[in-house]
Amino acid sequence: MKRELVVVVDFGGQYNQLIARRVRDLNVYCEVVPFDKALQKVKETNPKGIIFTGGPASVYAESAPAIDKEIFELGIPVLGICYGAQLMAHLLGGKVKRPDFKEYGKIEFDVKETGGLFKNIDGKNICWMSHRDYIERLPNGFKITATTDMCPVAAMECADKKIYGLQFHPEVVHTPRGIDILRNFLYEICKVKGDWTMGSYLEEQLSLIKESVGDKKVLCGLSGGVDSSVAAVMVHRAIGNNLVCVFVDHGLLRKDEGDEVEKLFKNTYKMNFIRVNAASRFLSKLKGIDDPEKKRKIIGAEFIAVFDEEAKKLGTIDFLLQGTIYPDVIESGSGHSAVIKTHHNVGGLPKNMRLKLLEPLRLLFKDEVRRLGEELEIPRELVWRQPFPGPGLAVRCLGEVTEDKLKIIRESDAVLRQEIAKHKLEHAIWQYFTFLPNIRSVGVMGDERTYFHTVGIRAVTSTDAMTADWARIPYEILEKISSRIVGEVEGVNRVIYDITSKPPATIEWE
Repeated sequence: MKRELVVVVDFGGQYNQLIARRVRDLNVYCEVVPFDKALQKVKETNPKGIIFTGGPASVYAESAPAIDKEIFELGIPVLGICYGAQLMAHLLGGKVKRPDFKEYGKIEFDVKETGGLFKNIDGKNICWMSHRDYIERLPNGFKITATTDMCPVAAMECADKKIYGLQFHPEVVHTPRGIDILRNFLYEICKVKGDWTMGSYLEEQLSLIKESVGDKKVLCGLSGGVDSSVAAVMVHRAIGNNLVCVFVDHGLLRKDEGDEVEKLFKNTYKMNFIRVNAASRFLSKLKGIDDPEKKRKIIGAEFIAVFDEEAKKLGTIDFLLQGTIYPDVIESGSGHSAVIKTHHNVGGLPKNMRLKLLEPLRLLFKDEVRRLGEELEIPRELVWRQPFPGPGLAVRCLGEVTEDKLKIIRESDAVLRQEIAKHKLEHAIWQYFTFLPNIRSVGVMGDERTYFHTVGIRAVTSTDAMTADWARIPYEILEKISSRIVGEVEGVNRVIYDITSKPPATIEWE
């Protein structure tokens, strides 16, 4: 059975991946495609619907991202959001201009025409606006369906051609009825059945893995984190002992983590499991390196080198399994997105790599990977463990990575995790860890002057790693954590807490 698909056309807006998340939350599978590849994708797949995202450009600018207006003649419903709505107006003969006003933040809009996007939605509602330009004149055949006090075309439609536009953002939580608007587009206009579930995705992926791998062997780079673990269990279910899991202990793991990973996958899951102790090798490669991008690329290249070496020992290996997920691809500069940081399993891969990549999670967000893990009946404590970066503690150790600095991070992180568990906050906080910002400061301990390291704490709430807010850990718990770290971890005299959201920051420090 062919899977229903909605294509999200990426014009560079900040909420593009959130649109995809909302569509999937409504049980409809979707993919984000760069604007310059979208028409070809649409023709190849014949999706149930198309969504144009927002973007920072002005549609009338010479270099503005655009798409051939042939896309409107295919009979497939199109929804334009913000820049996407302005672009469709511009391409279809309307007029977009820069007004004297701008609308940002929560704005009240008034529904003028119920039905279509606004089925069961009427009167005045709140939406999230973020635009400099606006639609001054509608294309022929369109009508206004919503307005604000300052924006004459908050929403428009040409129902005959199934083309709809919204100046505001329905995908963000600041538009309370936004999910209902998207549901109306998908179910009332695109006529989807909403048959995409994690169970159906699992069955589809198992079939694809069996078909693509056949009786060949797969080498898995197993870190013990959520992503690589779910990928390993899924592929093991598909091909059994033809999967060989290689766990590279690069010396950049948390306290006791290597032993825990080995026990779970070798003893509990009975997988073909090989542990490679390569701490000295990785630290040698990182010696003298303080640039975070260089660290990630060195670690990525060294991972692949280790895998290739192990593969040669094992005989014929054709595939390398990785737990790459969608945010990894996006942040590493997929399509026309900016490169935020290179992920070791995306941008760090050498061009001459001998093994073929197998990435069954590549199109999933983190919370979707967790749901897939539950579908695979992986123990909850593993499925819901906090994320851990592939480069490990190297990206939590600013400046040069040394064993002394890693020891401070391991011990302080262990204290943090113990206290979070003791106060039953491990499920309320999405990710929490300590880091070393490479700062030394003066302190007084035992009536003596010290010049020791500062340890930072990072704790955030999130669902998909695309956005995150700092966790409001009670002061008395933070006080206890700080007191224990300074008292128990040698070489530390100060503890700080990062209270920055993502954006503007990232979750990790490097």
